[in-house]
Amino acid sequence: MALNLDGAKPIYLQISEWLENEILNGHFVSDQKIYSQYQLADIFNINPATAAKGLNILAEEQILYKKRGLGMFVTSNAKEMIVSKRKNQTLKRLVQEIVIEAERLKVSKDELIEMINITIMRRAGE
Repeated sequence: MALNLDGAKPIYLQISEWLENEILNGHFVSDQKIYSQYQLADIFNINPATAAKGLNILAEEQILYKKRGLGMFVTSNAKEMIVSKRKNQTLKRLVQEIVIEAERLKVSKDELIEMINITIMRRAGE
């Protein structure tokens, strides 16, 4: 993954989201040690303090836990926590934005559902 250094989203948030994606994709599993701030800094060519901030977000959300002197590890229910968080925050916000834009453009509910169905079918064909 390449970070968007010029984007509006802070780098530390991009790091935490990337780590969440790695957990969701099964690259890190329960009780597995995750990258250190220094490894992340090397991978993405960023300041270790920025990487640490991304890790700390996940620790505060209890997606990761610290073992003193050993590093950070994935919690046993990390995947479920990430899915729940993204459904209840990200997905709901995106749906709300889509509905508001559809209303502005006078797109009917049926048209909007059809657009979603077409997108799902196209993605399934990839």
